[in-house]
Amino acid sequence: MEQWKEYQLKDVTTILGDGLHGTPEYDENGTVFFINGNNLVDGKIEIKDSTKRVSEEEANKYRKNLTQRTIFVSINGTIGNVAKYKGEACILGKSACYFNVAENFDLNFIYYVVASQQFKDAITRLATGTTIKNVSLETMRNYSFMAPSINEQKRISSILSSLDSKIELNRRINDNLEQQAQALFKSWFIENAIYSGDKIADYFMPIRGKNLLTSEATGGNVPVVAGGLNPSAYHNTANTDAPVITISASGANAGFVNLWGIPVWSADSSYIDSSVTPYVYFWYNLLKYKQKNIFEAQTGSAQPHIYPKHIGDIEIPNLDLSQIQLYNNVVSTYYHKIDENNTENCRLATLRDTLLPKLMAGNISLDY
Repeated sequence: MEQWKEYQLKDVTTILGDGLHGTPEYDENGTVFFINGNNLVDGKIEIKDSTKRVSEEEANKYRKNLTQRTIFVSINGTIGNVAKYKGEACILGKSACYFNVAENFDLNFIYYVVASQQFKDAITRLATGTTIKNVSLETMRNYSFMAPSINEQKRISSILSSLDSKIELNRRINDNLEQQAQALFKSWFIENAIYSGDKIADYFMPIRGKNLLTSEATGGNVPVVAGGLNPSAYHNTANTDAPVITISASGANAGFVNLWGIPVWSADSSYIDSSVTPYVYFWYNLLKYKQKNIFEAQTGSAQPHIYPKHIGDIEIPNLDLSQIQLYNNVVSTYYHKIDENNTENCRLATLRDTLLPKLMAGNISLDY
């Protein structure tokens, strides 16, 4: 088995820096996105509705030397999110750092170094600050890890990349199925729609969830859906059936509509499942179509809220029950496939996360 050597991150990079510490001049019509640590999701830059934009002229003031060998890491507030740069039109905020991997190291191997839980745990321990944690660039540069020859690096990263590629393929398939369902919804229910004052409350009211403190969650496999975009914890009991729509009730994301193919615990959220309507997929697509209106219905300034009443007050077009039934039946096949892909992705991610620390520590021999 070949000898592994110890390196620091500064040994394998040609540059390591962070983003803008001030605030650029935003432009809602700009073509360049202002990226922070929360935009680094699952190895990619994720553009959200809330992501700020700047003009090309403004962006030119703050551009960094980003290349196809650039990796981003979140270092302020949210610690340890990572993404590869794929040529996106963006400038960086201070909560993200970037580094360019030297040519004599495998880009994907170094990506998996910083994507590992070991790396995240290490920089989190060294973070400073009480309210908002911060990892210094010096801490980043001095992070130590072991690495084999570049040929062995490529063999290791190819195994992990093959799993990530399958996960990404499933995500793209799911995105396409979601788009098909939404396009069909618009074609059947929005084009040539007639409005005569009907509201969602004329059909049903969402059910208010039951709060569950993080300390009360037992750590099972059931997502606890609160005010954020992702589960706040995991529990061993659900208070909904699947499929289920959740609408976040409070916080910056109050009103966010999500669909789950598994039972969840609805906490700081409202929900719509089969106990409310047999046509969950139809109402999910209607609510996603109305997402902007739901966000605009938020009440409260310091702590925005969306309650079942706000959902019930949403005006909708005149609906035909037989058409709703047919639509729900058609798209149910889409969402069943999405659920299958999500289940496979969970299995693949678990396998990847199990292999990653063992491969990166040289505990698995690749001799063959």
